Amino acid sequence: MIYKDRMTAHLEGDFVVFLIGMRFNQLWKVHKWLPVLLAMPKMLKELYANPHLGLIHHEMWISRTVVLVQYWRSMDQLLEYAKSKDAEHLPAWRRYNRAVGKDGSVGVWHETYMAKPGTYENVYVNMPAFGLGKAGVLEKVAAKREAAIERLARS
Repeated sequence: MIYKDRMTAHLEGDFVVFLIGMRFNQLWKVHKWLPVLLAMPKMLKELYANPHLGLIHHEMWISRTVVLVQYWRSMDQLLEYAKSKDAEHLPAWRRYNRAVGKDGSVGVWHETYMAKPGTYENVYVNMPAFGLGKAGVLEKVAAKREAAIERLARS
């Protein structure tokens, strides 16, 4: 469904926005980047099968740089998942370090942001539910002329 109105989204309480991805630095080295690319779907499957781990939602784009935006319930849950010996992430990270290390063929990156009410804002126009609008609650913007600063103050 496409929402033609100006929409905004919120998520109850604090949450974490986690950006993670990889970059194909040497496209011809498929044997290096393919295992890295295939590791994330396994992690996402595990996380969605176990909601108590804390992942709320994700969006993904694939080009030369793969980008995932993930929404997590808490920083503690994200960090616990990252270091868990029983989860998909740690073995995948170890495989990456052994297979790729610092050879430059495949880059990986992440950025982590904590969000609290009143510290974020968003607008969606002519869009389906997307990003925070899928992770949280999507609603019409209160006033036609409401500015970002007013949405920030209201949240």
